[in-house]
Amino acid sequence: MRFPLALSAKIAGHIIMHKLRRTPKFAMVLQLEPLHTCNLTCTGCGRIREYSTSLKDMMRLEDCLAAAAECDAPMVSICGGEPLIYPNIEELVDGILQQGRIVYICTNGVFMRKKMKDCLAGIYSPPLESQISNLKSQGLITDKDAEAIRNSSHRRGELRESQTKPVIRPSKWLYWNVHIDGLEHTHDLIVEREGVFKECVQAIKLAKRLGFQVATNTTVYKETDVREIEEMFQFFSWLGVDGHTISPGYDYNAAKKDMVKRLGKKPEDFFLTRAMTRHKFAKILDWGKAFTVFGTPVYQEFLAGKRDLTCTAWAIPTRNIAGWKAPCYLMTDGHYPSYQEMLEKVDWSKYGVVNGVARDPRCENCMVHCGYDPSGALGTNYQRGDHWKNFKYNFWPRPARYERGHEVKAFNGFSIGKGHLAEAKATIRSGSGVPGSGNNGDGAPHASTFCGTGDTRARGELLVKIKDAKKIEPKAE
Repeated sequence: MRFPLALSAKIAGHIIMHKLRRTPKFAMVLQLEPLHTCNLTCTGCGRIREYSTSLKDMMRLEDCLAAAAECDAPMVSICGGEPLIYPNIEELVDGILQQGRIVYICTNGVFMRKKMKDCLAGIYSPPLESQISNLKSQGLITDKDAEAIRNSSHRRGELRESQTKPVIRPSKWLYWNVHIDGLEHTHDLIVEREGVFKECVQAIKLAKRLGFQVATNTTVYKETDVREIEEMFQFFSWLGVDGHTISPGYDYNAAKKDMVKRLGKKPEDFFLTRAMTRHKFAKILDWGKAFTVFGTPVYQEFLAGKRDLTCTAWAIPTRNIAGWKAPCYLMTDGHYPSYQEMLEKVDWSKYGVVNGVARDPRCENCMVHCGYDPSGALGTNYQRGDHWKNFKYNFWPRPARYERGHEVKAFNGFSIGKGHLAEAKATIRSGSGVPGSGNNGDGAPHASTFCGTGDTRARGELLVKIKDAKKIEPKAE
């Protein structure tokens, strides 16, 4: 099965229950944003720009758990910002699991290994030493990490159970959902930090070794090469990931303004129109057959331009520090104190695209999964055979692992000295004699060189310096 039986049955049961009750609108997935703080500044991300004045604010743990119970969605996607920065992320995950819900941790991957080392410390016992040795031999943890795991375990053993902090453990109800927007060069360029892709790969490897379920989450932009997306699926299928989520990008107003001001880019060169989305996703149905792409085939047909769907943004509500965000994850016309009040007070007829006409200009080019994937599951634009199509897609055996994924040249950027800052670094070195190439100057680049600091000033400074260097180049005589 594409999705474990228990999870598929849970979601299907939730839909059937509300259909029998004739509930007009109900939540399928809660997008929970306990904070908007992030250690990256991904090009095209609207969150850290829209909520730039409240990046230090966080939701209380009690409010997060209450939000999940209030909308009663069977699945909770913990996002942000970067959710692993949230101080109570372990308690939040544990609390939602105890409510009997499916949990997705949507992360950029930079802090994943740290949390999994905490997990190892939480479950450590002497018989685990052979596994720790294997992880060291594969370069997934260091000798220092192993010693810290042992020492942390000893300290936890001295505390009463009530004093110990929970850890994020493998569970059939839990997924790591790792942001991957292409192979190394492309991904690092979009997240504006070299070394992030390599760290994500290491984190995914460690997660699979420890028994976690892992999915990738990909956003497609105008500049995205669809051949590279297919290669990305091949590579991560070979690594053993459990599935993929893929969706077109949305042109956030805040992201567009930042793109112009900070990067000097034209938003129209980055974001997709509906026609472009259909072109990019022309092979999505083939991808769904070859790889474990999550979602419904009805939504995939919509992306490929084979049918229309009506937006059901109320089915994937967003709760953040300001309240229940309306009308959707992507657009903000207000925040409400409760999910029910949002359902009742928002005029849903003002949004979406119907018969090719956008009810709101901001909806014109949107085909994002948070608005349309639930439409495929709920049958809002039902066509004969849709329910059987969805059932077969999710309950039939998942596609086989792609055995030739190791042949994909996934590390085509920073790891081989061809990262997006390579030109800038080369210019600075030639002009100032600065040694090294961004990898500490004495060996192969590694993921901890640039990622995880949260400081993106280096990128901007390098780009300014390369421009200045070009200005003072001597003229030929």
